[in-house]
This record gives sequence, C-alpha cells and structure tokens, in this order.
Amino acid sequence: MHSPVSHPLLDADEIPPVREDNPESSSPFLLTCDHYGKRIPERLRQLGLNASDLERHIACDIGIAGVATRLAQAIGAHLIAQRYSRLVIDCNRPFESPGSIPLISEATHIPGNDGLDFDDVAARRREIFTPYHARIAQVLDQRAEKKQPTILLSLHSFTPVYAGVARPWHVGTLYQNGHGLPPLLLKLLRAEGHFIVGDNEPYAVSDATDYTIPVHGERRKLINSGLEIRQDLIAEEAGQIEWAERLTRIVHEIEGRLLAQGLVKR
Repeated sequence: MHSPVSHPLLDADEIPPVREDNPESSSPFLLTCDHYGKRIPERLRQLGLNASDLERHIACDIGIAGVATRLAQAIGAHLIAQRYSRLVIDCNRPFESPGSIPLISEATHIPGNDGLDFDDVAARRREIFTPYHARIAQVLDQRAEKKQPTILLSLHSFTPVYAGVARPWHVGTLYQNGHGLPPLLLKLLRAEGHFIVGDNEPYAVSDATDYTIPVHGERRKLINSGLEIRQDLIAEEAGQIEWAERLTRIVHEIEGRLLAQGLVKR
C-alpha cells in the first residue's frame, strides 16, 4: 500500500496539489483553503478506505471549496487551495502533531497510514505539504516586496457534532492575535442577526495544532483570521452560494473600514 521509495508519490498524470484562482489579483485579501480537496494519490489506493469514508469530514472540509471559489471570484481575490485530502497529510498541522498523518480520524482507522517509514512520510511532505505552503510564502513575499497590503483569511468548515457533542455555532473566527481582523469579523458576522457566532470556537488556533495562521499570518504580523462555517449550512450548492454572498458583503465592509483606519491602502 505504501509507495516505493524509488518512485514519487504522485504519478506524472495526477493533478498538482496547489490550485490557484486570480493569481494576479490586486485585492488586499489573500484566501487560503487547507482542506479544499479530497483527492488521494493513486499509489495510496484510497488509503484502504471505502468511497463513503472519503465523502466525510475526515477527508476534507465539506462545502468550503464551493464557498472559497465563489468568494474569490466575487471579490477578485487570490485563492490558494490544497487539492489532496487531509488524510494523506494535513496541511494545517505541524509535522510533530499527531494529526499530521492520522492513524485514526474521528474514530475511523486509516489503514494506509499505518506503518509508514521515513520515506513514505517524506514523500507526502515533499510533494503535497511543501508545495502548498511554499507557494503561500512565495506570494506573501512578492506582495511584501511590492508593498501590497495583505489580509489573510483562511477558510474552513466544521462538523455539527464532534465526538458526540453538538456544536451550536453557525460560524466562528479562529485566531491568535489577528492584528485587528477578528473583532471586526466577529462584529459583522453577529450583525447578520440570526447566527450563533463563535469567538475562537469551535476551537482556538495554537502553534501546536495549526500551521497556516501561526506560520503565514502571525509570524509576518499580517492582518489575519481563520473562518469556520458549520458544514450542514454549506453542504449543498444553495448554502455555498448564500455564504459566499454573505462573506462578499462582509469582506467589502472590512476592506472599507480598514481603509478608513489606514491599516490598508489602495
């Protein structure tokens, strides 16, 4: 089940891990989507899982791909997304985290992640994790060189129930510092009037459990936040359209307010 050391993880005809929309964007918003896709490299033979397992949250953030692509299109923002499943390697987990290449995910054993050797792990890091984060870093470097302001928004979705416990939030912001964005994002989401909005819920960002926000957002002191939408709200296309439209309004408002405060310049 494991790829031979002498061969790459991805076959030559498989799609690259990084998807990009609007790479030439002048928008201050840079959107990332760590759990956009659910592809499994052919060599890994579905990690020993059945097709129904790969439709679950354990494989990807359900619904967020549709929201992310629509939002990027609506606001003309650069989107950088990761096409392969978090079960191959989780692109929002530090390597030392048990969730980086999980043996068990939400009580489901992942046979294809059992007994991996150094070369198996290295191939997943080299061919999936590294290209994704190297591209984000490259774009951020280019924007900094051009003095193009950046508001980093990392898009995710979460399960309505986790480990038997219901999660009442409809949407939540996840952050460490965020440099001014999380309170504004919270205020505008709550102004929608009928949502339970989580403040660092359903979980909080930390260096031990997360990668994108701590590494790309906080280390560079960018205006940043994670955004989590509950999956049952965006599992279908109608919900994805509704949330993309809602976030488009909110993002335009955020940009206007940050412009007025001088935190973002045109």
